[in-house]
Amino acid sequence: MQIYNTLTRRKETFKPIEAGKVSMYVCGMTVYDFCHLGHARVMVAFDVISRYLRERGYDVNYVRNITDIDDKILKRAEENGETISALTERMIDAMHEDEARLGVLPPSREPRATGHIDDIIAMIETLIDKGFAYAADNGDVYYRVRKFENYGKLTNRQLDDMRAGSRVEVDTHKEDPLDFVLWKAAKPSEAHWSSPWGEGRPGWHIECSAMSTCCLGNTFDIHGGGPDLTFPHHENEIAQSEAATGQTYVNTWMHAGAVRVDQEKMSKSLGNFFTIREVLAEHDPEVVRFLLVASHYRSAINYSVGSLFEARKSLIRFYTALEGVETRQAVEPPSGFEHFDARFKQAMDDDFNTPEALAVLFELAREVNRAKTDAPASAPALAAELVRLGGVLGLLQQPPESFLKGSSASSAISEAEIEAKIEERRQAKSDSDFARADAIRDELAALGVVLKDSREGTTWVIEAS
Repeated sequence: MQIYNTLTRRKETFKPIEAGKVSMYVCGMTVYDFCHLGHARVMVAFDVISRYLRERGYDVNYVRNITDIDDKILKRAEENGETISALTERMIDAMHEDEARLGVLPPSREPRATGHIDDIIAMIETLIDKGFAYAADNGDVYYRVRKFENYGKLTNRQLDDMRAGSRVEVDTHKEDPLDFVLWKAAKPSEAHWSSPWGEGRPGWHIECSAMSTCCLGNTFDIHGGGPDLTFPHHENEIAQSEAATGQTYVNTWMHAGAVRVDQEKMSKSLGNFFTIREVLAEHDPEVVRFLLVASHYRSAINYSVGSLFEARKSLIRFYTALEGVETRQAVEPPSGFEHFDARFKQAMDDDFNTPEALAVLFELAREVNRAKTDAPASAPALAAELVRLGGVLGLLQQPPESFLKGSSASSAISEAEIEAKIEERRQAKSDSDFARADAIRDELAALGVVLKDSREGTTWVIEAS
């Protein structure tokens, strides 16, 4: 199995520390708001990775943390007029609901930052004792970035370049502008814990170093997260952890790609920011998951009405092939068709190449369709293999009839959007702008929405192919 390692910037043969076992830590959510599409990307990507590692026979210890104390949480709780625990518990429950709807399996462990305060304090004390950290006179504790010889190795950055291009606010309590906080002194009325440096709370970066090493040991196999975490979060984790333990922190670093919306960066300022529940209110969860799985985990995903429609069409193809076939429990590839399993694993062994794995499943679906007509006796076993391999990606686990019955109501464009386009077209025709009216018809047709004009007005239907 080959996995791309962000640290070395190349694919490497995966060799776990302990044969047959995989230790994996993924940075989870800061629970001050509902999860968004970028979170869904990371959730699904590492869900597929953990599923496939288990498919390959590994005993996977998958740890994904929850940050339940930080500046954003404090600010949001104050804005809402609720306690920190009320806010975080509500957001954690919502996160679990979103994950379940997307077919994301729970991690093996889900540690919370507030449950590891003693471990965080102990690691900070070790860093101070070793000269890698210092307590400032304002009650904060900072990490000495220049003390760690290999700082910048994950992102291939040089310290002087970071300083020259930095936009760090001047802090007279720091020895160096690049130093980062490990422990924050509490402001009046803020949530706080007792420490050797006074009342305060942990900085963000130290949380993951403490939780990961407590759950998985000083060195573990895989550390993953979103594309925005490589710097400074993961770079700081390496510096903290390796300075504290004197050992290699992580052997393989993995990062999921970003989510773009209509080819633009997802951003609240651009008005194209979507929470998972907003998206799932309009679209079938499996369609959304398929879109997230259809691209390689390291590549950027473009979220758009058109891309969702293509995802839905692909699932309709799969479920149409499965429709009417009584699938048998598949525990191994059907005789004579073992090559599908072998090619699927070959694709996934190549850095979890889900696009290529799906190409194999499309071929298998065509074989199911052929067998339904030409060799009915082999159709159930082939269909079961399609369901089994689809399950490795967290797909094709619904009864075909259920998905297909609901597919017409789960278009990649909502009914409200279709009606708005029809009204826009009606106005264009009224204004004799027939070119615009035709363009709207073509735009909807490209999304599978077929318009039908009559004396009574315009109606529409969804066509899958």
